[in-house]
Amino acid sequence: MTLNPLEQRGIPLDRQIRSWRELDVEPIDPDHCDPYTRCRIITMNGIEVEAALFSHHFARHCPDPEVRRLLAEVRYVEQQQQKAVNWLLPGLASVLETTIAYEQVAVDLTSWVARSEPDPALRQAYRFGVLEDFDHLFRYANLYEMIEHRKADAIVGQLTEVMPGRPTGLHHRHPVDNVREPYDRATAHPLSKLHALTVLSAEQQTMNFYMNVGPQYMEPIARQLYQEIALVEEEHVTHYESLVDPGETWWEQLVTHEYNECYLYHSFMEHETEPKVRAVWELHLNMELEHLRVACDLMRRHDGRDPREILAPELPAPLTFEPNKEYLRGLLATEMDLTTLGTGYVRDAHERFQSVQERIHGGEEPPSERVMTQHADLFGRAYRSQPGGDRPDTASRVRSRHV
Repeated sequence: MTLNPLEQRGIPLDRQIRSWRELDVEPIDPDHCDPYTRCRIITMNGIEVEAALFSHHFARHCPDPEVRRLLAEVRYVEQQQQKAVNWLLPGLASVLETTIAYEQVAVDLTSWVARSEPDPALRQAYRFGVLEDFDHLFRYANLYEMIEHRKADAIVGQLTEVMPGRPTGLHHRHPVDNVREPYDRATAHPLSKLHALTVLSAEQQTMNFYMNVGPQYMEPIARQLYQEIALVEEEHVTHYESLVDPGETWWEQLVTHEYNECYLYHSFMEHETEPKVRAVWELHLNMELEHLRVACDLMRRHDGRDPREILAPELPAPLTFEPNKEYLRGLLATEMDLTTLGTGYVRDAHERFQSVQERIHGGEEPPSERVMTQHADLFGRAYRSQPGGDRPDTASRVRSRHV
């Protein structure tokens, strides 16, 4: 079903604030629900967190008190939406179980975006990042079996493979090599803008989560692994946020944020299998339609432009969580040994990359490798979904051909 959100009216803003009773949503049952339901919840939490953070930053740069008051009104509702969405997750899940679900989101969301992205340069950025998320899932799955003696396949439902990606120890690059060329706001496909904002929001959520939960573990290897991967998530947020054209006005960004929320709530409503969760998506979509109307009105008044200049006339094909096993296996076979140099990608372990590797690892085995050593000591093998030998280490496959 196609939908033009610019022609729809949602719930009036003055009727959107909910009571505690309405916000007290029933969480999902992790043992009986579709793993992709949990992925949709995690994704929308990241989207709502980004909406609130963006609105706060906008308010801090906006001199118009009337606009700041309107931003505050919409933002309060967005915060209620975030609470309702994130509280759908069950409290009985451990931090590591939630972590594995976060990485499943990163793998299958970014894979879908990479497959659907119309711009070749942006598509390459998503392909590069997803092989690192894929390896994070593998490392955390091994830690999970060590600490909780359970298997990650029970969380991801075997919809996402657990196997090595680009080795995490090789993700550490010089910060300047994490900055990509942005899309051009004047010529970029509207879908490209939604993709960049969606993946950025998901990675930002993961970065913030690891920053806060890592120290909660007593086991040294767990603390160290979270610390290492949290630093990689910083790189990923830099990588994805640099894809967004910095020339976009605040009003333009506000409209894109609200349009993207309409797009994602509509997408997930179309595919949701849990009735109580689908009801949340439907309610929030009707709220976001009004938020988009408010944002479009602000853009017309303060930016002097029609939002139709930057938005698709109707929502794109729904974003879908689905298995990406064959797609990822293809990337593993062809792009495992990439790193970055400047704004591009190379297969050459260049001097700047090697310098950072030496400084951060200090000649020692990184936590992402130590967790594998300790797991092998306990179980005699690595945890993974599929049998077979490990793929070659990227460092042993380096060659100097540019992509």
